[in-house]
Amino acid sequence: MKRLALFTLIFVFVAGIAYAKDYEVRKKTGEFEVAVTIDKNPPITGDNNLAIQIKDASGKYVTDAKVIVDYSMPAMPGMPAMNYKADAELKGNEYKAKINLSMAGSWNVAVKLTKGGKTSSIKFTVDAK
Repeated sequence: MKRLALFTLIFVFVAGIAYAKDYEVRKKTGEFEVAVTIDKNPPITGDNNLAIQIKDASGKYVTDAKVIVDYSMPAMPGMPAMNYKADAELKGNEYKAKINLSMAGSWNVAVKLTKGGKTSSIKFTVDAK
C-alpha cells in the first residue's frame, strides 16, 4: 500500500511538471502589479506569445495604458547586441504581444507601461532554448 501511495505521489509530481506549460513573472512597479505570462516554458527560439495583466493598487485591471515590450541580448564576441521592441495590444483585460527570440541564450526583457504621462517598467531575464 505504501508503494502504491509513493508511486501515485511521484506520478502526480512528474505529471505536474510535464504540464507546466506557461512561464510567468509577477512584479510590482510603482502602484501597479504586473503579471507576464509567456506561452512556452522555457521560452524558445522563434515566436513566443506574451499576455500581460496590469492591476492597480485596488486590484482593478488597468486597460488604458500604453504597453511596450523591449527585449535584447547583450553583445558577445563576434556578435553585436540585439535589441527589439514589440507593441502590446489590449484584448479584454490583457495586453498581448509577440516576441521573436532569434537565438538560444539569455534575453533581457523590459515591459514598459505608460499611463497618465508616467512610465513604469518591470525587468526580467529569460533563457531561450
